[in-house]
Amino acid sequence: MSRPWARPPSHSRPGNFLTPARSARPPGPRCRSEPRPPPVWGSAQRALAFPAGCGSWSGPGPGSGPGGSSSPVSGPGPGGSSPVSVLGPARWSSPVSGPGPARWSSPVSGPGPGPGGSSSPVSGPLRWSSSSPSPRGGAPGRERDSYFGDKSSFAENTSAFNFTSVASSSSARDGSFAQTIKTPLAFGNPPRSGYRSKTPQMGHSATSSSAVSAHAGASAIVALVEGRGLARGEIGIASIEERSPQLVLSQFSDSTTYTKVITKLKILAPLEIIMSNTACVVGNPTKLFTLITENFKNVTFTTIQRKYFNETKGLEYIEQLCAAELSTVLMEVQSKYYSLAAVAALLKYMEFIQNSVYAPKSLKVCFQGSEKTVMIDSSSAQNLELLVNNHDYRSGHTLFGVLNYTKTPGGSRRLRSNILEPLTDVETINMRLDCVEELLQEEELFFGLQSVISKFLDTEQLLSVLVQIPKQETVKASESKITNLIYLKHTLELVDPLKAVLKKCNTPLLKAYYSSLEDNRFGKILEKIKTVVNDDVRYVKGCLNMRTQKCYAVKANINEFLDIARRTYAEIVDDIAGMIMQLAEKYALPLKTSFSSARGFFIQMNLDCALLPGGQLPSEFIKITKMKNTYSFTSADLIKMNERCQESLREIYHMTYMVVCQLLGEIYPLVHCLYKLSDVVSMLDMLLSFAHVCTLSDYVRPEFTDTLAIKQGWHPILEKISMEKPVANNTYITEGSNFVIVTGPNMSGKSTYLKQIALCQIMAQIGSFVPAEYSSFRITEQIFTRISMGDDIETNSSTFMKEMKEIAYIVHNANDRSLILIDELGRGTNPEEGVGICYAVCEYLLSLKAFTLFATHFLELCEMDLLFPNVENIHFEVEHVRSPGRSRESVTYTHKLSKGQTEEKNYGIQAAEVSSLPPSIISEAKEIRVQITRQLMGEQR
Repeated sequence: MSRPWARPPSHSRPGNFLTPARSARPPGPRCRSEPRPPPVWGSAQRALAFPAGCGSWSGPGPGSGPGGSSSPVSGPGPGGSSPVSVLGPARWSSPVSGPGPARWSSPVSGPGPGPGGSSSPVSGPLRWSSSSPSPRGGAPGRERDSYFGDKSSFAENTSAFNFTSVASSSSARDGSFAQTIKTPLAFGNPPRSGYRSKTPQMGHSATSSSAVSAHAGASAIVALVEGRGLARGEIGIASIEERSPQLVLSQFSDSTTYTKVITKLKILAPLEIIMSNTACVVGNPTKLFTLITENFKNVTFTTIQRKYFNETKGLEYIEQLCAAELSTVLMEVQSKYYSLAAVAALLKYMEFIQNSVYAPKSLKVCFQGSEKTVMIDSSSAQNLELLVNNHDYRSGHTLFGVLNYTKTPGGSRRLRSNILEPLTDVETINMRLDCVEELLQEEELFFGLQSVISKFLDTEQLLSVLVQIPKQETVKASESKITNLIYLKHTLELVDPLKAVLKKCNTPLLKAYYSSLEDNRFGKILEKIKTVVNDDVRYVKGCLNMRTQKCYAVKANINEFLDIARRTYAEIVDDIAGMIMQLAEKYALPLKTSFSSARGFFIQMNLDCALLPGGQLPSEFIKITKMKNTYSFTSADLIKMNERCQESLREIYHMTYMVVCQLLGEIYPLVHCLYKLSDVVSMLDMLLSFAHVCTLSDYVRPEFTDTLAIKQGWHPILEKISMEKPVANNTYITEGSNFVIVTGPNMSGKSTYLKQIALCQIMAQIGSFVPAEYSSFRITEQIFTRISMGDDIETNSSTFMKEMKEIAYIVHNANDRSLILIDELGRGTNPEEGVGICYAVCEYLLSLKAFTLFATHFLELCEMDLLFPNVENIHFEVEHVRSPGRSRESVTYTHKLSKGQTEEKNYGIQAAEVSSLPPSIISEAKEIRVQITRQLMGEQR
């Protein structure tokens, strides 16, 4: 595929942000479907405030028209100081003159700085013109933009406030035109080395051929951003439709093949994709950018500066623009930082570049996870303790802690992302379960895979660093490249052992992984590496050992100067060892040579100073530190020799780096196979972790039906905390009885039971076995919980208000395939209103086919089973035990479920007794309860 930045000039129009498929749009809310009137450029309809320093823009005034009459306009270029005179209400300046047949264009003349800073008048029409008012998208029945004019191009050296869009078309109707448009926003890339372009400091955007015909039905504008560093693979997406004022947000973790991103974009069918300029640096685009341009050849790509992907601004936009009825979406997106960043860039782009703005509280904002995954909001993830323990963030008592027996960082990240976004595709889940089952049955396969997988390094991180080209050569950059080449060699040498283990596997997924490892590019890369790198060079632990590996990584006789530098380095190291031996003989001390990355070579001694003459070390030794009976120190001569050693090492790294860079240049075209390898390793690591968990407890393989049925299931985290099997219970929910009301005394186990069901559902849908004797699940698309009881100072919400916000979010977003867990709703207000709210919420949820479990102390709700056939009551039993010689009986919590509602009375006071409250308070409470009960009964009579 031809790269957008490598296209010939005849197919590029830098700065032309209105392509044939994108005619100019009117200002104001963009929710109308009828043809729009042409915008009045510069009228009071759109009085955008311009940042200081961005110059002015003089556009066509009312005198412009098809007849070609001109309105002389003069204006400064970026940074210019010439005054502006405008005939008509024109606002922006463009150094263009020439006749134009289009309705919205005006022949303009004026000086403009060329690439060298001089004024360069250019003739030709601006490409904002349209033969008829047509909204963007080029839908059937609408005329495309007409373009006539010469095929000249010019580059305008802009200031920080610039933007460039490049469009290409194979249509014979389109000419080619180059133009840089000044905008109020600082869009674009800074100048980079190797960027050959007629428009310096420009951003990047690309539209492939036949954009209009291919996107006749496309109307979504999508902003996309990816995390960097360790957050690489975390994707945030924001999209807005041309035809409806709906803002859709998504955030999810993806693998290095970015299949979720491609799937999501194909569903959105974007007309234009906005990305950060750091994603498409010329000569070094990110893998995500390359994949998207390959899969969406007929979509316009636009880049803006990364600083506009600002999550704080994104949250402010949503607070300002989201319709009041849908404001509960804020609860979910406030922690989705990458989707918020995409929102900020998208709406800023729409406001300034597309000349449109939305009225406050007018947008429908919704959050969607990636396709074919379960949506779990951040509040539910916290309540269920999926990743972080609510009492101690360092604790491993979480679902992630229960399942995480991974051996590689990539496997750990894969497990984390799967827990947050379980699968909804039954076929994929069953393929994973087949793998786990085979690993449990084939002991040789299990231990063989575990042995090989544990030797892999962080493959994703290795690839991320390996494909980056440093802007300038430094010692640190050189050393890093050499280290990563050794890591790469180490990784590739593990491919054959991994293939050997997978060769006899039977499940389709493991066979597919074996097939992907048969790619001959692994052998080609390793062969190329071995022509340059010594065969015995490998990854070893210890900084001195690894330094030696890096020094002698490149074979001898490849670079003569490198060989000389290495001999010099070896002589210096030998001199250091010899000098320390002489010092040991001179002072009759047990001195030994040690090394650290911070100090270099230094001297160590294991001896009590009390045994030394005078109780002190000789004065020749300096920088003395002591840890227990170990002394560390150096000398002036050793410091000088360390400096010589470092200088020699810098020369070695420099010359090795030159050889390595040449080698990496040959490897880069083959590097795609390594992304597959990282996926295979991380997935195998996660599946091995699932199998490992099953060996520690009696987990069972889940089935997938239309029923949620768990026989003798237990809480997986509670099992890890107590180190023994918790009390097991049965669960049975069908579409005929999809609403379960759970009652029981305090401390009986209601909250634990609700969480247990959600955790088992998540475990089943990520491909893990579950803690039960038998389990069957219905695939759920959303998991909602309302469990916590605290207030929220940050959002100025009391306990009750927080409850209402959480339940409102559930009501607005739940569907027939949801799993809803509600614990103690309405307890933050008076009982009468609490019961009323609970009853109304239950009636609404009963209209859905969602599986709902509702734990409550309001026994009035239990009567709903008389009115609704799909309501079922269950309760937790307690036992009353009277101790010999004691007048009062004690309560024993069995944590066992039974059908029907609880018959327990006064269980609140009984729980208070267990808490060691003073007896006087307990007796007073009982008396007051009896009085209130009598009073209520009297009122009823």
